[in-house]
Order: sequence, then C-alpha cells, then structure tokens
Amino acid sequence: MDDYQKEIADLERQIEQLVEAEADARTIAELTMQLEILKALYSRATDLYQRGRKDEGLRYGLRIQGYGDWSLDNVYAFVYERSVELEAGPHSAFVGGIRSADFALMLNS
Repeated sequence: MDDYQKEIADLERQIEQLVEAEADARTIAELTMQLEILKALYSRATDLYQRGRKDEGLRYGLRIQGYGDWSLDNVYAFVYERSVELEAGPHSAFVGGIRSADFALMLNS
C-alpha cells in the first residue's frame, strides 16, 4: 500500500466513523467530496504511471515539463497540478473533468 492508498483508506475510515457517530452531515459530505477527488486523482495518476512505464514519450514529457524522472509521486504531482487547472465548476463536474482529462496528451503538448 502506497502513501496515496493509505490516505484514501484513512479518509474512508474517518468518514465511516463520522457516519456511525451520526456527526454533522455537512462535514461528512465535505469529506466524501474530498475522498471522491482523491480517488479520481489516484486512479488517473496510476493509470498514467502504468502507461508511461511502456512509453518513453510520456516519460520524456514529464521530464521536460519539470517533474523529474518517471515515478508515481512525480506523475501524481503532474496529474494533481493539471487537475487544479481544469475549468472550475460544481464538484461532480470537477471530478468528471479529472476522470475525462487526457493527461497523456497534456504531457506531450
């Protein structure tokens, strides 16, 4: 389990505990939104990382954009920063934007 998976699992446990304790619904909703974003970022970063293990062009793109060598941490940083730059909108649109963004294309542009 890497640090990103641990963070996701910890947040899931925290949400479960809050639900069981019947905590403030707004707090639970905010944490649930955070969890959805973290899961989307992690999913896209790990997908891109796996693709880049077989694609020198992606690895080169990451290096020339200043993110360093091909590692999950560096790919995650790239995906995170590009996601922040996506058009702002409602939460579901933001998560959808992360899920549908072509991060491989962004590396090569």
